[in-house]
Amino acid sequence: MTEDVERQPLLGPDSAVPVEQNGVNDSSSSTTMVSPIGPDELPPPYNTLAGGVPMVSCRVCSNMVDISSKKEQHVVKCNSCNEATPIRNAPPGRKYVRCPCNCLLICKSSSQRIACPRPDCKKIINLAPSPPATVAVPTVPGMCRVTCAHCHDTFLFNTLNNALARCPHCRKVSTVGPEFARTRSIIFLIFGLIVLGIAIGITVGTMQSAAEKGGLYVVYVGAFLVALLLLLRSLYYCAMKTSLIEGPI
Repeated sequence: MTEDVERQPLLGPDSAVPVEQNGVNDSSSSTTMVSPIGPDELPPPYNTLAGGVPMVSCRVCSNMVDISSKKEQHVVKCNSCNEATPIRNAPPGRKYVRCPCNCLLICKSSSQRIACPRPDCKKIINLAPSPPATVAVPTVPGMCRVTCAHCHDTFLFNTLNNALARCPHCRKVSTVGPEFARTRSIIFLIFGLIVLGIAIGITVGTMQSAAEKGGLYVVYVGAFLVALLLLLRSLYYCAMKTSLIEGPI
């Protein structure tokens, strides 16, 4: 038997929708194989009758069932055959299974063997593998799967963006591919060396008059400080870790 949450029927205590039972060893039970109810079969189409009453067709006897006050439920019970019909997709991680005795069960998506709890059935059901759900992913030019250089988790990043990538898992910054960081490092290095050369030239050329014009010392400090910041920025990009591109989505 599974945990208590598995024993809770979707329709309440008086419903005929039992839940998964694993590991049942009953000598009087028979074994059968069925396929889970696919998501393409859910929910059945609503039919609106006169007066705007929403109805669905019972999956067992085809009788019309009024669901006007039951739209928030996952399943509804037919008043004709007393069997259940799903009107919403199964909760996350669960799937519906219809026993040959028409009993509707809900079990884990990973379950492969369950048992019908009806006393007059007790069949052990081997579930056929569920078809994988295909989710349409919109195509975005340049969007790729990237492995973070810090935490090694995978995230999506648009390589057409001329920017660094921040991992949504560890929140650390890295460069996607070595080209971006290498280019930025070279650019900041060139500008840093240019500013450093200008600073040295100004210092040498105005050293004689610096004693008379105290403001030149401010120019010296500012020029060397800008050069230092540019060189440090170049070193930052040079030492930055590189996240690997796994491939396009």
